[in-house]
Amino acid sequence: MDENGRSSSGSTIIPCLRYRDALAAIDWLQRAFGFQAQAVYADGDVVFHAQLVFGHGMIMLGSTSNDSAWSKLAVMPDETGGRQTQSACVIVSDADAHYARAKAAGARIVIDIADQAYGGRGYACADPEGYLWWFGSYDPWRADHRQ
Repeated sequence: MDENGRSSSGSTIIPCLRYRDALAAIDWLQRAFGFQAQAVYADGDVVFHAQLVFGHGMIMLGSTSNDSAWSKLAVMPDETGGRQTQSACVIVSDADAHYARAKAAGARIVIDIADQAYGGRGYACADPEGYLWWFGSYDPWRADHRQ
């Protein structure tokens, strides 16, 4: 960790998701969004833990059916009418190219791609199990993007 609490090897905040069909989700997240599987711990169709990376960021995910203490604390988007209490924001270098890739893979676009008033360009979409994702070129780590 550096003096600001940042990991030298990646993000210190990692979103965690659960999927009913985690193996299919891993495949789709790689195809549609460009994630790369770093580790997948599974027994048959049940994923106990998976790590997918994108640049210096990471998400972790697992199956809903693993009956862990963590799984018992969360619900799926379709159990809340599709409403979310949190979502992931992913910085991409080319928002338009990423948008085209996600759309071609069947991502449901919920906020169309546009220039943002605070800078950058981005869009929001839902994955096959209903999680919301924001992808954009705005990088809050860059000094010229801060007020």
